[in-house]
Amino acid sequence: MRNPLKFAASILCFIFCAVSLQLSALERQPNAIYKARRQALAGKTNGGAVLLFAPTENEAGNAIYGFRQEDNFYYLTGLTDPGAGLLILPEMKASATAQGHPYTEILFLPGRNPAQEKWTGPKLDAKSGDIKDRTGFDNVMQLDAARDELVRDLPSTRTVVYTELGASAASTGPIEWLRRANAFPLGASMQELRPIIGNLRMIKDPGEVDLVRKASEASAAGHVAMMHFMKPGVTEQEVSALMQFEFMKRGCERPAYAPIVGSGFYSTVLHYSQNSNTIKDGDIVVMDVAGEYSMYASDITRTVPANGHFTPRQREIYDIVLGAQNAAIQAFKSGVSTMSRTGTNSLHQVAANYINTHGKDLHGQPLGQYFIHGLGHFVGLNVHDPGDTSIPLGPGAIFTIEPGIYIPEEKIGVRIEDIFWVNDKGDLVRLSSGLPSTADEVEKVMSAGTK
Repeated sequence: MRNPLKFAASILCFIFCAVSLQLSALERQPNAIYKARRQALAGKTNGGAVLLFAPTENEAGNAIYGFRQEDNFYYLTGLTDPGAGLLILPEMKASATAQGHPYTEILFLPGRNPAQEKWTGPKLDAKSGDIKDRTGFDNVMQLDAARDELVRDLPSTRTVVYTELGASAASTGPIEWLRRANAFPLGASMQELRPIIGNLRMIKDPGEVDLVRKASEASAAGHVAMMHFMKPGVTEQEVSALMQFEFMKRGCERPAYAPIVGSGFYSTVLHYSQNSNTIKDGDIVVMDVAGEYSMYASDITRTVPANGHFTPRQREIYDIVLGAQNAAIQAFKSGVSTMSRTGTNSLHQVAANYINTHGKDLHGQPLGQYFIHGLGHFVGLNVHDPGDTSIPLGPGAIFTIEPGIYIPEEKIGVRIEDIFWVNDKGDLVRLSSGLPSTADEVEKVMSAGTK
């Protein structure tokens, strides 16, 4: 008989080996895409400068789990090197009170550290002859020059600098050092960058859509493999390891978030991540597991019966959740519908109303009280990508639709989650297509896996 712990360990060993191979094989978009994003950002700062720093490899967790670039820095540069800096100055026309300057962008790179690179690998070199072609920046300097460049380039009056305030110490540390070094003009105002760039990130370009699609297709393969493998007696950890194996061998470099495999009572715990129980006959199992492909996330959830057959009550709850998802999909209107929890155009309200008007709990009460989270969220470089849920969803938006019902008293939790994109025509496109959704389809796939 197979030892489940040894099985899980072998799968995880493969995963960690795969990480080192995949990190150097990201699908990066053309330099022109990142430059266009920087220019678009400059157009939204009302003449203010943008100063952003990537975290370092020494930041907490990076030494253990491996370095991952900060989302906003990657969005603007497409670079994965740690400790780099970015300065953007919008074009400023000269006036009677201020000196003008052309649009300016500078990439600052840390100096090479051969001793450190023996541990973490070679890094970009600002002095390299091909550095402009590799990065897409016409102006690349050593990080040590940042202070002098700021003194030279920032206007002496009415200076506003947009940066990530209150972010990690690794990204705000350089800002504090520059303050102490008098790099900013007297009276310079520091403003939060994240809301501005967050609005830009709400609309995905075709390259981003393709990367989320690839993350979703790889993740969907993990869910199908799970359905073939699932049976009473396996552990939640085994299921999680198998799903990660499947999406990582298809090019994902890491999970997009902590995998959730909850059986029985733990199917009702939304962010349960211990994955430490043995799955029992009669359990219903929620699997919220997906990968990250070239920095872009997916987010998929499926719910299955451990023994391959829903009980009548499990099927009833499952069908209500699926009905709520389908009601939201059918109600969607590009440029009108929102992800907000309230309002006449809220998709959340559509799903909640469906749940509240279908089925009862053991005490005869409507099931809406067991739908305890939002209907969805934006997805992109982060599994919970920034975005204003009150803004109507239009072309370029990528988001989840994930209704759920969680009844601890009955040890029944059901969530069905898929990724959707609004195309240029305003159509809602399921990027996580190909996965079974109905109870009959789930049972059919699970039955095929036992043959």
